[in-house]
Amino acid sequence: MTVREVEHEITVAAPAERVYQLIAEVENWPLIFPPTVHVDHVERGEREERIRIWATANGEAKNWTSRRTLDPEGLRITFRQEVPAAPVAAMGGAWVLEPSGPQACRVRLLHDYRAVDDDAEKLAWIDEAVDRNSRSELAALKANVERVTAEDELRFSFADSVTVAGSAKDVYDFLNEAHLWKERLPHVAEVRLTETSPGLQVLRMDTLTKDGSSHTTESIRVCFPHHRIAYKQTTLPALMTLHTGLWTLEEGADGTTVATSHHTVVVNIANIGAVLGQDAGVPEARTFLRNALGGNSLATLGLAKEYAEARR
Repeated sequence: MTVREVEHEITVAAPAERVYQLIAEVENWPLIFPPTVHVDHVERGEREERIRIWATANGEAKNWTSRRTLDPEGLRITFRQEVPAAPVAAMGGAWVLEPSGPQACRVRLLHDYRAVDDDAEKLAWIDEAVDRNSRSELAALKANVERVTAEDELRFSFADSVTVAGSAKDVYDFLNEAHLWKERLPHVAEVRLTETSPGLQVLRMDTLTKDGSSHTTESIRVCFPHHRIAYKQTTLPALMTLHTGLWTLEEGADGTTVATSHHTVVVNIANIGAVLGQDAGVPEARTFLRNALGGNSLATLGLAKEYAEARR
């Protein structure tokens, strides 16, 4: 049986305790680690926890459950996948943080793994995925910590809600059935939806803007019937370097449903001039994105409301 052991590392200009906290708080992972789409706690204790992770590996959407042991004093987090996604037969490792001064630390990311059927070709696939994702995660971790001040200006979140006189299930069905959005949503020019496993979707769309132009986006979506759909764009418009979103549905005792669209965005400052003109800056980009994303989401929720209310 072939067990591969690999290590990746990076030096971060930030205190080790701060970096540890960022890694420990898994709800932030979709914002700081490019491959990660969504993370949920399955069980949560003071030192032990089980988490479910949805992420991309070599361009494919995967999900798995891991058990983690937190050691804040030792600045170490160990992890072991409980139900690996094929072709992985077993996967584990650790985050190890080593202070190298009051404002710097060495971050080591350790992995050990083996392939299904001890297959050499499958092992090579895992080698590539682990190497790509580890390098991506460490680089993103370094950038996120070291640029936190700049990102405070560039990153923002917002939400819009509508009240529906209908069931959460009907609203969910409208949002989940994105393959029908070209017929249902006027701002969608083309759409392609594939479901790689139940509740795990890849959505590719051409979206129309107010001036008649269009842009292509691709998202990984994680669907939780009938109350939540989380997603992360993997192909982004020029004005964003990150976009995560969440559709939430809360049905009340009176049968009405509050449907909310949540967005978290990081502005791509390199493209502001090309998209909005040379006189534009971060405030103008934030306003533009707030209006564009919020407008499309509210339009979608409005049509979902009509769909659900027609089925009462």
